[in-house]
Amino acid sequence: MSLVDLLLFISIFSIWTILAVNVVLIFAGYVKYLTMKVHAHLPAVPPFVSILVPAHNEGIVIVRTVRALLALDYPSERYEIIVINDNSSDNSAALLAELQAKAPNRQLTVINTDQTNGGKGKSNALNIGLQAAKGSVIAVYDADNTPEKPALRILVAELLADPKAGAVIGKFRTRNKNATLLTRFINIETLSFQWMAQAGRKQLFNLCTIPGTNFVIRRSLLEKIGGWDVKALAEDTEISFRTYLMGYHINFQPAAVTWEQEPQTLLVWFHQRTRWVKGNIYVILKNLKLLGDPKSKAIRFDLMYFLSIYFLLMTSLVISDTVFILSVSGLLHTSINGFSNWLWFFAIVLFVLGTFITITTEKGEMTLSNLLLIVVMYLVYSQMWLAVAFYGMLMYLQEQIFHKKAKWYKTQRYE
Repeated sequence: MSLVDLLLFISIFSIWTILAVNVVLIFAGYVKYLTMKVHAHLPAVPPFVSILVPAHNEGIVIVRTVRALLALDYPSERYEIIVINDNSSDNSAALLAELQAKAPNRQLTVINTDQTNGGKGKSNALNIGLQAAKGSVIAVYDADNTPEKPALRILVAELLADPKAGAVIGKFRTRNKNATLLTRFINIETLSFQWMAQAGRKQLFNLCTIPGTNFVIRRSLLEKIGGWDVKALAEDTEISFRTYLMGYHINFQPAAVTWEQEPQTLLVWFHQRTRWVKGNIYVILKNLKLLGDPKSKAIRFDLMYFLSIYFLLMTSLVISDTVFILSVSGLLHTSINGFSNWLWFFAIVLFVLGTFITITTEKGEMTLSNLLLIVVMYLVYSQMWLAVAFYGMLMYLQEQIFHKKAKWYKTQRYE
């Protein structure tokens, strides 16, 4: 077997191993969906909740978000909304002041930061909000979110029902899914991720990852771990790991739904996803030393999974794609090329069927157009992710080598 054949064989084996793991997660997630129960009842006096909304130049969306939060199906005297208007240069301060004046019972608090204490990323803004919060339960919503009315009530009830749950996460949906082809891709991606990675990992390993929005977490836990890591671009993944290391677990309750706005252009998507990649690499490397520590067994699967996705899978895809292109162009010959092409074809079939299964749980998503879209996703969107992962890794290495401070990229909003 030549070196090229060996590299191609290893890459194919790696891709199929990761694909097989994802298929198992998909079916486990489907089982979780069929057996999931909802704890929706609150005690007579529910816990006081502080909702934190970090916002930087969010004038386009912030009014709609605050109005949705004020309309939540939760006793109004038992929750507060704290918007951290983080060093904004748009009209956010004026819009929030107007909303604050109309909000009942001082329910809305606005913290306006400047360049001296703000503009340092989401984690810093959340820590500022936490200092002002009065609640024993902390909820977080991004500035572009419109949660459904029962969302907070369901999340809090779920948290109260399980003393070992440090946090409970809900489901997020794509509000602008029909805006562009890209948002249609993202809609399927987010649904697939939640039923595969969240519900599937919960079913098999009692693991979930806190997303950036639509979750509640115990204040006592946040204080024990010292709040959010200001160096983490993927603050959600980072705080998830620390939650498990503190002996708590995270529950997933998809009945609590929020609708969020996703990137509509390739450039905005590329910048946002690059931030995710760099953030997750930071979390992986920060916790890599714990891989062999018996005390960290709760996060061992996630560490191995993230390592596989960001390093092994990326390398394997680069090798297989390069060999495929060179062999088709006649510049390279491999004795297993025909075999690898068949495996590539079956990988597409498995990806399409698995992804389609995850979206059948959502009303209106089980359509022929979505099935065809998933095929295109494998051929196009997956390759886009490969480019993002590669670029994000290079940028992370560059920042470490030249001691550059990672910058928080502000995702563009739309009307």
